[in-house]
Amino acid sequence: MTVKELSEKCNFKAAVLPDGGREIDGCYIGDLLSWVMGRAEENNVWITIMSNQNIIAVATLADVACIVLSEGVTVDDSIIKLAEEKGVNILLSDKRTFETAVEIYKTI
Repeated sequence: MTVKELSEKCNFKAAVLPDGGREIDGCYIGDLLSWVMGRAEENNVWITIMSNQNIIAVATLADVACIVLSEGVTVDDSIIKLAEEKGVNILLSDKRTFETAVEIYKTI
């Protein structure tokens, strides 16, 4: 499944989707960035509530397929611009983190 397909099937809003065709292989949930860097796997969906610019660096280092911001968290234009430049997909979910994870689990 691709990031774009996940976004459509789960009704997640795409904040930025520079590589919507990226394939997904699993999911990781975490908000402690150093922890995510060491444990998220390539092509994972990364669910978090963190919304500062450091998420782009972590997503790039871990090579995740996308970031899903849960709980209605949004990002500002500077982060969207940086994500676009770095090729990082960011999706937005209004659902609680657990509900977001269950939705992804059912979909992928």
